[in-house]
Amino acid sequence: VQLQESGGGSVQPGGSLRLSCTISGFTFEKFEMGWYRQVPGKQCDLVASINSNGHTYYKDSKKDSVKGRFTISLENARNILYMQMNSLKPEDTAGYYCAADSIPLLVGCGAARLDENQRPDFAYWGRGTQVTVSS
Repeated sequence: VQLQESGGGSVQPGGSLRLSCTISGFTFEKFEMGWYRQVPGKQCDLVASINSNGHTYYKDSKKDSVKGRFTISLENARNILYMQMNSLKPEDTAGYYCAADSIPLLVGCGAARLDENQRPDFAYWGRGTQVTVSS
């Protein structure tokens, strides 16, 4: 299984980016796929996910919410996972990593540091793409 992200970059606050994750070799009929983000020095967390039933999840905590700004989607025919990110804020600056598993994804990465090339012992992972939001 291989996952390859693209679409990261630098953008001003209020701008938009679309991340893509091309997934190959993943043949599970039941699955959940998602995007995690990692800020150096902070724990990584699940930002958005979509499962084989089409159910979506978006991080929506009081201090950190992407709901209403980010949209996750899956193009089944080409096995590409997307995340459209609108109204970007400086606090969205992070490395973004796509993941896929045949069971529900966890909302955190445990002790693994994605930005140090560590990966949790669940799911298949991509190498990541950097998003920087700055004026």
